[in-house]
Amino acid sequence: MKGCWPTASVTVSTKDDALKVLCGCSTVAGLLLATLGLAASAQQGAPAAGIYSCVDKNGRRLTSDRPIPECIDREQRELGPTGTVRRVIGPTLTEHEREALEVQRRKDMEERNRIAEERRRERVLLARYPDKAAHDAERAAAITHVDEVTATAKKRIAELQERRKKIDVEMEFYRKDPVKAPMNLQRQLLENTEDMAEQQRFIAGQDQEKRRVHQRFDAELVQLKELWAGRVAPAQAANATVPAASR
Repeated sequence: MKGCWPTASVTVSTKDDALKVLCGCSTVAGLLLATLGLAASAQQGAPAAGIYSCVDKNGRRLTSDRPIPECIDREQRELGPTGTVRRVIGPTLTEHEREALEVQRRKDMEERNRIAEERRRERVLLARYPDKAAHDAERAAAITHVDEVTATAKKRIAELQERRKKIDVEMEFYRKDPVKAPMNLQRQLLENTEDMAEQQRFIAGQDQEKRRVHQRFDAELVQLKELWAGRVAPAQAANATVPAASR
C-alpha cells in the first residue's frame, strides 16, 4: 500500500489545509484527526471561567474574572457564562472577627448545653415527683430527718445539763476562789461548757437546715406545677380531639 507523507516543505495555514494535506493518508491522517478531535472535545468540555461580582463599601458594582480584593469584607457572587449564580462567597474574616465568631460559637454551645441540662433535670424531677403527693411526702421525710437530728442534740444538752448540776455542787466548795478547785474538776467544767455551746450551735444549724429544706421544696414545687400543667395539657388536647374525630 502506497503511503502519503507530508514533507517539511508543506505549509499548513488552517485546519482545512491540514485536512487536505492528510487526505488519502489513512493511518497518519486517522491518528492526527483523532488527536484534533480529542483536543477540540477537551476544549469544549473545560468549564468556562467564572465572573465575580460584588458591591463595594462605596456602593460601586465591581466585576472581575477572579475574587475581588475590594470586596474581601463582604459577599461576592460567582456567575457562570449565562449569568446564573454558581456560588456565593462569604466575606473573608479578619483575625479579630474570627476570634469574635469563635467566642460567639462557644457561647451558643454553652447555652445549648445549659438548655439540654435544664431539660434533663426537668425529666429527672418529673420522674421523681410525678404528682404533688409524692413531693409533699419527700418534703415531710426531709423535715422529719432534721427534727430527729435536732432531738438527738437536745437530748445531749439535757445530759450535759444534768452533768453540770453535779459539777456545780462540787464547785460550791470553791465558789469564793474557783482557781483553787482541782484541775480535774476545772477541766470537767470547761468541757461541759464547751460541749453545751457546741450542741446549741448544732441545733441552730439544724434550724437553718430546716428553712433551707422548705425553701428548696417550695422552689421545686413552683417548677413542678408548670411541668405538671405542661404534661397534662397535651393529654387533655388529645382527649378532646377523639370525639371530634368520631363525628
